[in-house]
Amino acid sequence: MNSTFKAFLCAALLDAASNGTVDAGREVVVEESDIVSYSPVTAKRVGGAGFTIEDLCRVTVTISDNAAANIVMKEVGGPEGVTAFLRGIGDDISRVDRWEPESNTGIPGDDRDTTTPDAAAETLRKLVLDETLAADARAKLTGWLEGNKVGNSTLRAGLPEGWRIADKTGAGANGSRNNIAVIWPEGRKPLVIAIYITQTTAAFEARNKAIAGIAQALPAALQP
Repeated sequence: MNSTFKAFLCAALLDAASNGTVDAGREVVVEESDIVSYSPVTAKRVGGAGFTIEDLCRVTVTISDNAAANIVMKEVGGPEGVTAFLRGIGDDISRVDRWEPESNTGIPGDDRDTTTPDAAAETLRKLVLDETLAADARAKLTGWLEGNKVGNSTLRAGLPEGWRIADKTGAGANGSRNNIAVIWPEGRKPLVIAIYITQTTAAFEARNKAIAGIAQALPAALQP
Protein backbone atom coordinates (compact mmCIF):
# COMPACT_ATOMS: atom_id res chain seq x y z
CA MET A 1 0.00 0.00 0.00
CA ASN A 2 2.89 2.35 0.69
CA SER A 3 1.61 5.67 2.03
CA THR A 4 -1.94 5.19 0.78
CA PHE A 5 -2.49 3.26 4.01
CA LYS A 6 -2.21 6.56 5.89
CA ALA A 7 -5.73 7.48 4.82
CA PHE A 8 -6.99 4.30 6.48
CA LEU A 9 -4.74 4.84 9.52
CA CYS A 10 -6.19 8.27 10.20
CA ALA A 11 -9.70 6.99 9.60
CA ALA A 12 -9.01 4.45 12.35
CA LEU A 13 -7.78 7.23 14.63
CA LEU A 14 -10.78 9.45 13.95
CA ASP A 15 -13.12 6.51 14.53
CA ALA A 16 -11.43 5.75 17.85
CA ALA A 17 -11.73 9.41 18.83
CA SER A 18 -15.44 9.37 17.96
CA ASN A 19 -15.87 6.29 20.14
CA GLY A 20 -14.00 7.87 23.03
CA THR A 21 -11.18 5.32 23.08
CA VAL A 22 -8.54 7.84 21.96
CA ASP A 23 -8.15 11.49 22.96
CA ALA A 24 -7.28 13.15 19.66
CA GLY A 25 -6.68 16.42 21.47
CA ARG A 26 -3.94 14.99 23.67
CA GLU A 27 -0.59 16.65 23.06
CA VAL A 28 2.59 14.65 22.52
CA VAL A 29 6.18 15.82 22.19
CA VAL A 30 8.16 14.31 19.32
CA GLU A 31 11.36 12.63 20.49
CA GLU A 32 14.53 12.11 18.48
CA SER A 33 13.87 8.37 18.58
CA ASP A 34 10.57 8.94 16.74
CA ILE A 35 12.22 10.39 13.65
CA VAL A 36 12.55 8.12 10.61
CA SER A 37 13.14 8.82 6.94
CA TYR A 38 10.83 11.42 5.39
CA SER A 39 9.59 13.19 8.50
CA PRO A 40 9.80 16.80 7.25
CA VAL A 41 7.36 18.33 9.73
CA THR A 42 7.99 16.37 12.90
CA ALA A 43 11.79 16.55 12.54
CA LYS A 44 11.61 20.32 12.96
CA ARG A 45 9.85 20.08 16.34
CA VAL A 46 11.87 17.40 18.14
CA GLY A 47 11.75 18.08 21.86
CA GLY A 48 9.93 21.34 21.29
CA ALA A 49 6.31 22.37 21.08
CA GLY A 50 4.11 19.32 20.91
CA PHE A 51 1.46 18.21 18.45
CA THR A 52 -2.01 17.01 19.24
CA ILE A 53 -2.75 13.53 17.95
CA GLU A 54 -5.22 15.09 15.53
CA ASP A 55 -2.54 17.47 14.23
CA LEU A 56 -0.25 14.50 13.67
CA CYS A 57 -3.01 12.82 11.67
CA ARG A 58 -3.39 15.90 9.52
CA VAL A 59 0.37 15.94 8.86
CA THR A 60 0.27 12.20 8.16
CA VAL A 61 -2.32 12.62 5.42
CA THR A 62 -1.42 16.00 3.91
CA ILE A 63 2.38 15.76 4.05
CA SER A 64 2.82 11.98 4.44
CA ASP A 65 5.18 12.51 7.40
CA ASN A 66 6.37 9.05 8.47
CA ALA A 67 7.18 9.80 12.10
CA ALA A 68 3.74 11.33 12.51
CA ALA A 69 2.19 8.19 11.03
CA ASN A 70 4.06 5.95 13.46
CA ILE A 71 3.01 8.02 16.47
CA VAL A 72 -0.61 7.96 15.33
CA MET A 73 -0.37 4.22 14.72
CA LYS A 74 0.67 3.66 18.33
CA GLU A 75 -2.59 5.30 19.39
CA VAL A 76 -4.70 2.72 17.54
CA GLY A 77 -2.78 -0.39 18.53
CA GLY A 78 -0.03 -0.46 15.93
CA PRO A 79 -0.27 -2.12 12.52
CA GLU A 80 -2.52 -4.81 13.99
CA GLY A 81 -4.91 -2.14 15.19
CA VAL A 82 -5.22 -0.60 11.73
CA THR A 83 -5.85 -4.02 10.20
CA ALA A 84 -8.48 -4.72 12.86
CA PHE A 85 -10.22 -1.46 11.97
CA LEU A 86 -10.24 -2.45 8.30
CA ARG A 87 -11.70 -5.85 9.11
CA GLY A 88 -14.33 -4.15 11.24
CA ILE A 89 -15.59 -2.10 8.30
CA GLY A 90 -15.69 -5.08 5.96
CA ASP A 91 -12.29 -4.94 4.27
CA ASP A 92 -10.95 -8.50 4.48
CA ILE A 93 -8.05 -7.91 2.09
CA SER A 94 -6.12 -4.76 2.99
CA ARG A 95 -3.55 -5.31 5.73
CA VAL A 96 -0.98 -3.28 7.64
CA ASP A 97 1.90 -5.29 9.09
CA ARG A 98 4.83 -2.95 9.65
CA TRP A 99 5.75 0.55 10.72
CA GLU A 100 7.14 3.29 8.53
CA PRO A 101 9.37 3.17 6.54
CA GLU A 102 9.77 -0.64 6.54
CA SER A 103 6.28 -1.04 5.07
CA ASN A 104 7.46 0.24 1.68
CA THR A 105 9.65 -2.66 0.54
CA GLY A 106 7.23 -3.88 -2.15
CA ILE A 107 8.84 -7.31 -2.33
CA PRO A 108 7.24 -9.49 -5.03
CA GLY A 109 5.16 -12.23 -3.45
CA ASP A 110 5.20 -10.61 -0.01
CA ASP A 111 1.64 -10.07 1.22
CA ARG A 112 2.62 -7.74 4.05
CA ASP A 113 1.24 -4.21 3.85
CA THR A 114 -0.80 -4.91 0.74
CA THR A 115 -4.25 -4.38 -0.69
CA THR A 116 -5.95 -4.67 -4.06
CA PRO A 117 -7.32 -1.76 -6.09
CA ASP A 118 -10.87 -3.04 -5.60
CA ALA A 119 -10.47 -3.38 -1.84
CA ALA A 120 -8.80 0.00 -1.41
CA ALA A 121 -11.41 1.74 -3.55
CA GLU A 122 -14.29 0.20 -1.64
CA THR A 123 -12.75 1.11 1.71
CA LEU A 124 -12.11 4.68 0.61
CA ARG A 125 -15.68 4.92 -0.66
CA LYS A 126 -17.01 3.82 2.72
CA LEU A 127 -14.82 6.30 4.59
CA VAL A 128 -15.52 9.37 2.44
CA LEU A 129 -18.93 8.82 0.88
CA ASP A 130 -20.80 6.54 3.28
CA GLU A 131 -21.64 6.82 6.97
CA THR A 132 -18.94 4.42 8.18
CA LEU A 133 -17.35 7.29 10.11
CA ALA A 134 -19.21 9.80 12.24
CA ALA A 135 -20.07 12.93 10.27
CA ASP A 136 -17.41 15.13 11.88
CA ALA A 137 -14.75 12.45 11.49
CA ARG A 138 -15.69 11.93 7.84
CA ALA A 139 -15.49 15.68 7.21
CA LYS A 140 -12.04 15.92 8.80
CA LEU A 141 -10.66 12.97 6.84
CA THR A 142 -12.10 14.29 3.58
CA GLY A 143 -10.69 17.74 4.25
CA TRP A 144 -7.22 16.33 4.88
CA LEU A 145 -7.37 14.27 1.70
CA GLU A 146 -8.48 17.32 -0.25
CA GLY A 147 -5.53 19.18 1.26
CA ASN A 148 -2.96 16.60 0.12
CA LYS A 149 0.21 18.58 -0.62
CA VAL A 150 2.35 15.77 -2.02
CA GLY A 151 0.13 14.51 -4.85
CA ASN A 152 0.30 17.25 -7.43
CA SER A 153 2.08 15.10 -10.04
CA THR A 154 -0.40 12.24 -10.26
CA LEU A 155 -4.21 12.28 -10.58
CA ARG A 156 -4.40 15.93 -9.57
CA ALA A 157 -2.13 16.85 -12.49
CA GLY A 158 -4.57 15.49 -15.05
CA LEU A 159 -7.95 16.62 -13.75
CA PRO A 160 -9.99 19.29 -15.53
CA GLU A 161 -10.39 22.60 -13.77
CA GLY A 162 -13.33 22.62 -11.39
CA TRP A 163 -13.19 18.94 -10.45
CA ARG A 164 -12.70 18.28 -6.73
CA ILE A 165 -10.36 15.56 -5.51
CA ALA A 166 -9.62 14.02 -2.13
CA ASP A 167 -6.65 11.71 -2.49
CA LYS A 168 -3.64 9.98 -0.97
CA THR A 169 -0.52 9.00 -2.86
CA GLY A 170 2.17 6.46 -2.07
CA ALA A 171 5.53 5.27 -3.38
CA GLY A 172 7.99 2.53 -2.53
CA ALA A 173 10.57 0.06 -3.74
CA ASN A 174 10.34 -2.13 -6.85
CA GLY A 175 8.74 0.62 -8.91
CA SER A 176 5.75 1.07 -6.61
CA ARG A 177 3.62 4.17 -7.15
CA ASN A 178 0.04 4.51 -5.97
CA ASN A 179 -2.89 6.91 -5.82
CA ILE A 180 -6.31 6.44 -4.25
CA ALA A 181 -8.91 9.15 -4.67
CA VAL A 182 -12.49 10.29 -4.54
CA ILE A 183 -13.13 12.65 -7.45
CA TRP A 184 -16.16 14.90 -7.89
CA PRO A 185 -16.61 15.73 -11.61
CA GLU A 186 -18.63 18.86 -12.24
CA GLY A 187 -22.30 17.95 -12.46
CA ARG A 188 -21.76 14.24 -11.86
CA LYS A 189 -21.73 11.75 -9.02
CA PRO A 190 -18.36 11.16 -7.35
CA LEU A 191 -15.90 8.60 -8.65
CA VAL A 192 -13.63 6.42 -6.54
CA ILE A 193 -10.31 5.43 -8.09
CA ALA A 194 -7.49 3.22 -6.79
CA ILE A 195 -4.29 2.84 -8.80
CA TYR A 196 -1.43 0.58 -7.71
CA ILE A 197 1.68 0.25 -9.86
CA THR A 198 4.58 -2.00 -8.86
CA GLN A 199 7.35 -4.17 -10.30
CA THR A 200 8.10 -1.73 -13.09
CA THR A 201 11.40 -0.29 -14.23
CA ALA A 202 9.72 2.89 -15.45
CA ALA A 203 11.18 6.08 -14.00
CA PHE A 204 9.33 7.78 -11.15
CA GLU A 205 8.30 10.63 -13.46
CA ALA A 206 6.95 8.15 -16.00
CA ARG A 207 4.84 6.47 -13.34
CA ASN A 208 3.46 9.85 -12.32
CA LYS A 209 2.60 10.67 -15.93
CA ALA A 210 0.85 7.33 -16.36
CA ILE A 211 -1.39 8.06 -13.37
CA ALA A 212 -2.02 11.64 -14.49
CA GLY A 213 -2.96 10.24 -17.90
CA ILE A 214 -5.78 8.26 -16.32
CA ALA A 215 -7.20 11.49 -14.92
CA GLN A 216 -6.85 13.16 -18.32
CA ALA A 217 -8.86 10.33 -19.89
CA LEU A 218 -11.76 10.60 -17.46
CA PRO A 219 -13.82 13.32 -19.20
CA ALA A 220 -13.98 11.35 -22.44
CA ALA A 221 -14.62 8.09 -20.60
CA LEU A 222 -17.59 9.63 -18.81
CA GLN A 223 -19.27 10.84 -21.99
CA PRO A 224 -22.57 9.03 -22.67
